[in-house]
Amino acid sequence: MRLDLLAALSGILIAAQSRVNGGLSAALGNSTEAAVYSFGSGFVLLNIIALANPKVRHGIRRIVAGVKSGELPLWRLSAGIMGGIFVAIQTFTVPIIGVALLSVVMIAGQTLASLMVDRIGITGGGKQPITIRRVLAAAITIIAVLVAVWEEIQLANISPVPIIVVFVGGFMIGVQRALNGQINDVSGQSFSTTWLNFFMGTSTLVILLIVNTARGEAIVGLPTSPWWIYWGGTIGVLYIASSSVIVAKIGVLSFTLFATGGQLIGSLIFDLIAPPEDVKIGINLVLGILITYVGVLVGGLHKQGSIRTRSTPND
Repeated sequence: MRLDLLAALSGILIAAQSRVNGGLSAALGNSTEAAVYSFGSGFVLLNIIALANPKVRHGIRRIVAGVKSGELPLWRLSAGIMGGIFVAIQTFTVPIIGVALLSVVMIAGQTLASLMVDRIGITGGGKQPITIRRVLAAAITIIAVLVAVWEEIQLANISPVPIIVVFVGGFMIGVQRALNGQINDVSGQSFSTTWLNFFMGTSTLVILLIVNTARGEAIVGLPTSPWWIYWGGTIGVLYIASSSVIVAKIGVLSFTLFATGGQLIGSLIFDLIAPPEDVKIGINLVLGILITYVGVLVGGLHKQGSIRTRSTPND
């Protein structure tokens, strides 16, 4: 199968994870507990992979050594915390706003974050200027969000609060990817970097669940159906594993373009097949998705194929 199609399928995995995590949250009625189960299951899977693969364990030891030597500052480990927080946001907001709208708003937040992290120089490539093309791309995606949510906000069907929360979450994911690039430079193994992310994210979510429980929020027993609601963590690991291989072949930008298209189309399909309660798929949302993809194209076409990953799962 062509790598561009595989990249698009990876984007569909992102949309699928959002729907699965949202379904688990709706079944439990506790978004924090749902996030712990989702992130925790992925962490269990990664530990099994680490036990079976000595290269992954060696990468984890390099991370620990990097922290001790100061090569890897502690604040960069916050990448996993950001991932955990976003999963919590995901599980909370999908039942409210749907997968498609979450994807549009999330991509807008990621676009704005990319402008800032590139300008500051958080990514491994050093500082990059804020060009007219990149500003235009950010503006287009923000306009796409306004187009997508305008009708719902006017009808007061959806509060702007979850939309703002998702935008902030998307911004954090943009920063997280930059930090993960720096962590991967130290570990030399993408699954080792992923293990650190899931360790930090799971720890953060467990602490948050303990705090919420102490405040009187009840922990709900695990529902037995539907069967697919427990696959969020596994889908997340599959996405990271597949993307790290594909990116090494076709480049980060090409992967992002095709994956974004897959994510948005997948999100729309999921919402059309099984829309969350009070979520309507109108022309505004479809236009917002199309405009978002235009923004991604405008912001990245000039750098196609210029970036390659440093490691794959088989390193």
